[in-house]
Amino acid sequence: MKEPILTVLAAGIGSRFGGLKQMTPFGAHGEGIIDYSLYDAMRAGFKRVIFIVNNKIKDDFHDFIGKNVENRMEVTYVCQELDMLPDGLKPPKDRVKPWGTGHAVLCARDAIDAPFCVINGDDLYGKSAYEKMYNYLIKQPKAGEYSMVGFELGNTLSEYGYVSRGVCDVSEESYLNSVVERLHIIDSVDGPLYTLDNKTYYALPADTIVSMNMWGFTEDYLDHLVDGFSHFYKEAMATNPNKAEYLLPNIVGELLKENKVSVKVLPSSDKWYGVTNASDQPYVEEAIRKMTADNIYPDGLWK
Repeated sequence: MKEPILTVLAAGIGSRFGGLKQMTPFGAHGEGIIDYSLYDAMRAGFKRVIFIVNNKIKDDFHDFIGKNVENRMEVTYVCQELDMLPDGLKPPKDRVKPWGTGHAVLCARDAIDAPFCVINGDDLYGKSAYEKMYNYLIKQPKAGEYSMVGFELGNTLSEYGYVSRGVCDVSEESYLNSVVERLHIIDSVDGPLYTLDNKTYYALPADTIVSMNMWGFTEDYLDHLVDGFSHFYKEAMATNPNKAEYLLPNIVGELLKENKVSVKVLPSSDKWYGVTNASDQPYVEEAIRKMTADNIYPDGLWK
């Protein structure tokens, strides 16, 4: 039996945050958000982790994050670089922005040999999310039987501005039908609201299931990534060569439309925490302090 792999996306440049979120301390003892995610993942059963970083931060990432778990998990580092593209393709000379989450996973293709979970390195998902994902993946699902942890929208909103969320249409059997990206969702006294034009707002129920980019895949997904990248690249070069991104939710959405895969939705009632903007940092720090006081996390994760 192959142990599931936790795959951590940590190569982003944090333009809206103003720094590298994956190496920003949030805990009382200097822990980053990834430290808490790793702690939750290990408690849930994960024994293997792949960190996808960029080459400029690899050594610093090791010193800040990686060294804490290298004697606790099987650790692999993969670098996501702009020129790591299929044969015959090359990045435009002015591009700085990474190619997106789908490309990040594609860069880790040679290191993945088992069902795997993908998470954002700057999101705190909660222990139950990892438990549900690990328990699904350890059963060795068949090719094309994917999964996603679904969060309640009301548990993912920020007090400090609008957020983007993948709003999910879920069947009665808890399978994902589709994901629609809503780019401007705010909290209000009347509950969550979204707008398409910054003028008219529409209500969304607080218990609406949304994707926070916590996916479970079988190995065949890597082949789909390869197959889809050339088409993405051709379109990107014609429309938005310096900023277009190859994104996991979009790829999954296309596969669902073509009836090539299924996605089991694993619901979580935990509150999600993340940092999109610098103003989110104190809020997340306070949440971690409270969870530490409530013994959800120990005072000093790696003592």
